Amino acid sequence: MNSKKSKSIKHIEQKMGKLSPDSLRYQVLVRAKEFKTSWIELGQILYTVWKNKLYKEWGYIEFETYTSKEIGIQKQTALKLLRSYAFLQKEGPRYLKKDYTEEASVAQVPTYEAVDVLRRASGNKELGKEDYAQIKKYVLEDGKNAREAQKHFTMMIKKNEEMNPKDLRKKSTTQVKRFLSLLKSIRQEIRTSDILSKKVVDETDKLINMLEMEMPQDG
Repeated sequence: MNSKKSKSIKHIEQKMGKLSPDSLRYQVLVRAKEFKTSWIELGQILYTVWKNKLYKEWGYIEFETYTSKEIGIQKQTALKLLRSYAFLQKEGPRYLKKDYTEEASVAQVPTYEAVDVLRRASGNKELGKEDYAQIKKYVLEDGKNAREAQKHFTMMIKKNEEMNPKDLRKKSTTQVKRFLSLLKSIRQEIRTSDILSKKVVDETDKLINMLEMEMPQDG
C-alpha cells in the first residue's frame, strides 16, 4: 500500500472513530475504505447521499466538497462512480445485486471505469446495436478493464468510419476545401510579392479553377 493511499485510509478511519457505526454517514466511510473491492456498494450509497442531498446535513455545501474532504475521493472519480452506478441500474441491474458481487470473482466484477466507458459507448451514434452489445459483453461479462474497453470502443469507431463511404467522402471533401482555401491564400501572396513568375501565378489560377469545378456542390 503506497503512502498516499495509507494516509487517505487513516483520514477515513479518524472520521469513522467520531461517528456511530449505525449511521449512514459511517457506512459511507466504510464503503470508501473498501473502495477497491466494493465500488458498487460505494456507488450505491453515494448515489443515495447525492440524490437526497444528505451531505448538506453533514455540513457540506457541495457534494464534491463532501467526497473530497470526508472520504478522499476527487470530483472526477465521484462523478464516474455516480454515473456508472446509475447506468448499471438501468442497463445491467443484475450486476448490482449482492448475490452476484459475492459469488463473482474480483476479476469478473466490472470496474467503475470500464462501466463509464460502456456508458459513453451507449450514447455514441456511430455505434450500431451489435457493436454496443459486443462492448457490453466485453465489459459486463468478460470483465475487461477500462483501458481494454476503451481500446475496443475506439477500434469499433474507426472500423465503422472506414466502412462508411459517405463519411469518407465527406472527410475527403473537407480536406480538399481546406487545401483550396490555402492555395487561394498562397496565390494572393505570390501575386503581391512578385517572388514568382507570372507563369506560376497563371498555373496556380488554373489549378484553383480545376479544383473548384471538380468539387461537389453543397446541398
